[in-house]
Amino acid sequence: MKRYERLERIRRMDPYEESLEIYRLSAVYEFPWDFTRALELALYRTYAVPSIGRLLAETAELTDRAQKRYDDTALLLDTVVEHGFDAVEGRTAIRRINQMHRSYDIGNEDMRYVLCTFVVMPKRWIDAYGWRRMSRHEVVASTVHYRTLGRHMGIRDIPETYEEFESCLDAYEETHFGWDESARRVSDATLDLMTSWYPRPLAPALRTATLALLDDSLLRAFRYEPPSSATRAWVRRAVRARGRLVRLMPPRRAPHYARQNWEIKSYPDGYRVAELGTRPVPGLRGCPVRHSGTA
Repeated sequence: MKRYERLERIRRMDPYEESLEIYRLSAVYEFPWDFTRALELALYRTYAVPSIGRLLAETAELTDRAQKRYDDTALLLDTVVEHGFDAVEGRTAIRRINQMHRSYDIGNEDMRYVLCTFVVMPKRWIDAYGWRRMSRHEVVASTVHYRTLGRHMGIRDIPETYEEFESCLDAYEETHFGWDESARRVSDATLDLMTSWYPRPLAPALRTATLALLDDSLLRAFRYEPPSSATRAWVRRAVRARGRLVRLMPPRRAPHYARQNWEIKSYPDGYRVAELGTRPVPGLRGCPVRHSGTA
């Protein structure tokens, strides 16, 4: 298989009628590492909205149980991508997602915003750091995929096009991003989780590198000291260099789903989709899982 052969196949497909298959080809063959990183950052962005970050702190889902929360989010989204919306496994994952959300009082705007992050952030990340930019077919297919997920979740007033998703996300963040001490604790816990996947002596450098990939609005919301311009430039060049290296490699022949990521650590003996996710916290209003399915 030639390096761009799969892209040529995608361009011959219908991004509306074959959206799931195009999204699957993009996410598990063309850009599995990039989608993982982009969806991590998509979920992370939501903490900068104080109502979301504060609630996650109250439930301790991302402070005391960060690894399991990360794993469950990735696995639920992964199940839908791997099996589709109509398969038993996909329906079970969506049912589990909806059971979590329906147990709490959640605003539609919050739900819609987090859905926007899963549409917009992968394109922004891949266009900046991937081995190639996303094609229009892939962008449309991703948009259709998450519109479908949003409808299954009962989200109202879902944007129609990628451009509308992007405008919705930017407007929401401009209005809602802000400082909250509890949200900062959730952010710190998430950074600690990400650095815990590597040898401990590397933790400070990895934390700085992660901060160097964040935009100024996130750094301001969490009140992090911005890395130096030189550090930000070096880190971003390094990630772009990885993309250029991947471009020179043979295309992936086997799919790589999120469940195969070495960062998933909570289920060494396997898992049942119906048992993933959180359960309601007695006496707490709002949803401890403010996302479209994570990361």
